[in-house]
Amino acid sequence: MFQSLFKLRGDLSSQQKIILGILGIILILAVWTALAYGKATKQPVFERSSKVLPPMDMPAQQRDSIIDAQERADSIAAANATEFEWVYPILPPPQDVFFSYPDLVQNDNLVKNSFKSLWLNIKGYIWAILIALPVGFLIGLLPMFRGMFNRPVEALRYLPLTALTGVFMAWFGTSDKMKVAFLAFGILVYLLPVIVQRINEVKDVYLKTVFTIGATPWQTIRTVYIPSVMSRVWDDIRVLTAISWTYIIVAELVNSSEGGVGAMIFIKSRFSQMEKVFSILLVIILIGLLQDRYFVYLDKKLFPYKYNSDTTKKDSLVGNLLRLVFTTLAGLFLLSFLFKDVVMDYIGDGFYVLMLLSIIYLAIEGWMWYKARQNQVQVQVSSASSNT
Repeated sequence: MFQSLFKLRGDLSSQQKIILGILGIILILAVWTALAYGKATKQPVFERSSKVLPPMDMPAQQRDSIIDAQERADSIAAANATEFEWVYPILPPPQDVFFSYPDLVQNDNLVKNSFKSLWLNIKGYIWAILIALPVGFLIGLLPMFRGMFNRPVEALRYLPLTALTGVFMAWFGTSDKMKVAFLAFGILVYLLPVIVQRINEVKDVYLKTVFTIGATPWQTIRTVYIPSVMSRVWDDIRVLTAISWTYIIVAELVNSSEGGVGAMIFIKSRFSQMEKVFSILLVIILIGLLQDRYFVYLDKKLFPYKYNSDTTKKDSLVGNLLRLVFTTLAGLFLLSFLFKDVVMDYIGDGFYVLMLLSIIYLAIEGWMWYKARQNQVQVQVSSASSNT
């Protein structure tokens, strides 16, 4: 049993995955706690008199005597202190991070700021994809554009993007428009060369097949290049999701008064509220994981031929019930557009995020229903013709 756990690229049973997953989380929390308390120290809690310094224009001898008196008073107060607090110089303990969430939600608008950053991220992705796809296909497919722009496009990967924040501030100001443009460019410089590379990786056997049957260039693009490239680029977009969260933290440092999780991290770090900093970082990780699972869901819906036939079989009763629930919720949220201002008071830019997700979900479900209906009609026509 234990030998299978150390087999190279061995498989785990579902029970082993659950047990090892729990053990992994426990181990991480144990190491985290050990690092937090390893260098922790107790400090006395008292009112410091030295926090108010004497004026600089005071004579030096008199000023030094006042400072010495304040330091002696602080030393006496520290020695007589009755209350103490723990100071964690390396990491805040897990329980402090967990218990900081109520204050972040109530007083720091964690939900609104998280949705704001997510909406900026989505807008940056949309603009980057809209630009990268046509430009990438032009460079990858047509020799003239490939000869002119292939080298510059590959060189874009080496741009130090964090050093360009000043340039984008000069172009777009310091509002959300600048942040979206910066995020879109940060994603574009990675996505554009990937699209060109994926076009070069299309297998010749597919191209020779459509050439044999007499396909036109446009038919070749539509039936070979677009499906093959998009199905592989989708995996690259999932990877770029993690990179985009790095850049959104940099972008939100500009004009941090507008909010966002990046601005929250910057502000909490300045006030040494490290437990809240780690709480926000965990929120970013959670959002990233949810985004990744959502991309997997879209991948299965948009490119079902990439997966085994088991993933395309008919849904079970539970699956159909879940689809009914999600469809109902998506439809109800679309109706909430009539009460847009009320909803935005609670979740801010989360209204636009959930509205976009609802539209995408209903569009996919509608398209799947249409395709299923078309297949059903074809089956009926085929059976009727066979009977005659």
